[in-house]
Amino acid sequence: MSGDDQGRNHWFDDEAGPVVRPYAMTRGRTTSEGQHRLDLIAVVVTELDADDPETDPTLSPEHVDIVGLCRDEPQSVAELAAELDLPIGVVRVLIGDLVHTGYVHVTRPVPPAELPDESILRDVINGLRAL
Repeated sequence: MSGDDQGRNHWFDDEAGPVVRPYAMTRGRTTSEGQHRLDLIAVVVTELDADDPETDPTLSPEHVDIVGLCRDEPQSVAELAAELDLPIGVVRVLIGDLVHTGYVHVTRPVPPAELPDESILRDVINGLRAL
């Protein structure tokens, strides 16, 4: 086997196909334009009036997959990463791209500091039971 063949086989698996490094999918970016911090439980929803992503030449197949998955039902960032079998960092960049281009929007969970105090909720429940 020549040196060239060894190099090619190192980056190719007959069962899996060619290996694509995650940074190649994001063009080396670790953040996207206008990207906010996306928690693992942030929910991604396809915009109702979004164009068909398959007709947009600027989107990668992974972008199209994300829009398709979120069109069926809203998905968390963690669910998308698991479904696409991609690292969270890559999925965050791709989602940021889609938010910027208007294909999806993200709803973030309420920060724990903004949640009502547990004692208040207990008081409300007790008050309802007393009715």
